[in-house]
Amino acid sequence: MNNRLIKIATVLLICITNFQLAMSQQHTNPFLTTYDTKYGIPPFDQIKTEDFIPAIKAGIEQQAQNINAIIVNRAVPDFDNTILPLENISPILDRVATVFYHYDSALSTDEFASMAEEAIPLLNEASNQINLNEQLFNKIKAVYERRNEMGLTPVQVRVVEKYYREFAEQGATLSPEKKQQLIKVNDELSKLFIQYNKNLLNATNSFFVTVYDKKDLAGLPESSVAMAAEDARERGLDGLWVFTLHGPSRLPVLQYADNRGLREALYKGYTSLASYGDNNNYPVIQEIVKLRAEKARIMGFDNFAQMMTSRVMAGTPEAATDLLLQVFEPAVKRSGEEVADMQAIIDSEGGDFKVAPWDYYYYAEKVKKQKYDLDESEVRPYFSLENVLNGLFTAAERLYGIKMVEMPDAPKYMDEVTVYDVVDSKSGEHVAVFMTDYFPRATKRQGAWMDQMQSSGLYEDGTRRPIVYNVGNFTRPAGDTPALLTIDEVETTFHEFGHALQSILSQAPYRSIAGTNVDRDYVEMCSQINEHWAFSPELLKLYAKHYNTGEVIPDELIEKLNNSSKFNQGFVTTELAGAALLDMEWAKTDGSDIDVPLFEETVAEKIGMPKEITFRYRSPYFKHIFGDDGYAAGYYTYLWAQVLEADAWELFEQNGIFDPATAESFKTNILQTGDTEDPMVLFQRFRGHKPDAHALLRLRGFEN
Repeated sequence: MNNRLIKIATVLLICITNFQLAMSQQHTNPFLTTYDTKYGIPPFDQIKTEDFIPAIKAGIEQQAQNINAIIVNRAVPDFDNTILPLENISPILDRVATVFYHYDSALSTDEFASMAEEAIPLLNEASNQINLNEQLFNKIKAVYERRNEMGLTPVQVRVVEKYYREFAEQGATLSPEKKQQLIKVNDELSKLFIQYNKNLLNATNSFFVTVYDKKDLAGLPESSVAMAAEDARERGLDGLWVFTLHGPSRLPVLQYADNRGLREALYKGYTSLASYGDNNNYPVIQEIVKLRAEKARIMGFDNFAQMMTSRVMAGTPEAATDLLLQVFEPAVKRSGEEVADMQAIIDSEGGDFKVAPWDYYYYAEKVKKQKYDLDESEVRPYFSLENVLNGLFTAAERLYGIKMVEMPDAPKYMDEVTVYDVVDSKSGEHVAVFMTDYFPRATKRQGAWMDQMQSSGLYEDGTRRPIVYNVGNFTRPAGDTPALLTIDEVETTFHEFGHALQSILSQAPYRSIAGTNVDRDYVEMCSQINEHWAFSPELLKLYAKHYNTGEVIPDELIEKLNNSSKFNQGFVTTELAGAALLDMEWAKTDGSDIDVPLFEETVAEKIGMPKEITFRYRSPYFKHIFGDDGYAAGYYTYLWAQVLEADAWELFEQNGIFDPATAESFKTNILQTGDTEDPMVLFQRFRGHKPDAHALLRLRGFEN
């Protein structure tokens, strides 16, 4: 062989070798096949941003094929050939959508956010493909009309009724012309939700206040000062202090900073969030409100509030508003007393000013110290995140018989995520996977929430157990000091885990009715009742230990915590109920000629909102109602659920907070059931009577 041929052969050999190497290293889209990980946890280390769009498209195609299989089936429509296939209509879409929506809230990098703008309309297309398919709906309707003649179990009948109702609510009964109008409105709304959330995230990350003089930090806890110094260093501002709008940075300033100007700057920065410049959400809100009003008209309702409340326990906007006012009016009265106490301190200190909203947290803290001798900085050393989680998991084990076993080798999307195998504490049997992600970052939206990567219930390959997660934005560790949680953060940890318990313990046989797939009016009950255990003396003695000395929290601090439990409830309830009333007013308007700040002012005046208190969320950052349709015309459900929770908690208080029989009844009738029965029936089975609204007033200290 001559030299030229040798060179050609060598080049060919190198090319073949490189090709084989490339093929062996070729990336496989993990969403396209069933995960081979333990318990089906998503293989996060294999997931790339470029995997989402192809998987969504493949999922839509799989869904279309499976819908067609239901439609062309010539057998008489029944539960097995129509309803069951809907439970798993596209496994690919299930896998990619659960990870997508989680990343959209918790890991929204610039690259991901750019991809999401293409993904959201595709996911809406997938929803329309199924919800507005007339032939598919006719199959469901045929099963619905014969549901009581087919020998179905009561739970199966409820599943059929739920599918029929939800398809009707999504527009399945509309004429072809109105369906096209609805598709157009939904598509435009989805784009506006993307813009609203993008503006909010950008606005939150772009705002900060720099402090140049250490004297201006007087009153702040050392951990807050250290965190502000670290934030400054990360921005190249060594020797200075930076405060942002993220809760762990903002709230200590409002609560402890002696510098009134600093409090005002952070407060006004927060309450003007996404209200100006490139990230202004005012025009986005105007369009969302108009489109929602149009959507309601298409669906045959006078307004969006009517449409949304017709689907849940309240039934009408009037019923929801009546409930809110029952609580709002006594709360406003109590907040007036709270403001008077604050003003008295201001006057005694020679302050020549009236209480303003940015003074509320600061002087509330002083009143608390004066009345109850409670300084939160005394308490926080006992609430390291590790200790709080120990308390959380101890309560779950004593009440519901489950244990958390850490899975250090489980797939994670971030190193600071912790994954647990939830097991039966007696048998060791697998119950669920639980994941936590507790610290703020620029790619994560504010707040705290629960969701799941996988629901429990029946899948194409058999029954699966859930993969549930809690996300928060808590104070990070600083130097040698661990993450020390505020009282509010401890409460939030227990709250979100209450949501998680409803999914973790679910025994509902079908995915559509499992876990938190219940009426919005009802879903917050489990989370809110779980907050009560956080500060119960019996549990505090087990978990609240000083991070440095290991000392158990003293009895005197526990007594102060419990004595102050009804403190500031006027403020807490007023800002919550006020936001819920604002939400309901937005849902009643047609959106024409709306000036957002003026609209808020008008609502505040109409309901009698105290000038010292702002709505819990102003509209430009009221993500619950404008970031998607999740709580739109439904924020009131937090208070409705608090009525259920307060009434249920009274039973635990009567029988003992760890009473086995009461805990077992709550687990059996509430946590495990999902949507297998009417929630009012389930509540009455546990409590023995219909919900008593006065229980909430008693809990808040507004009634004896």
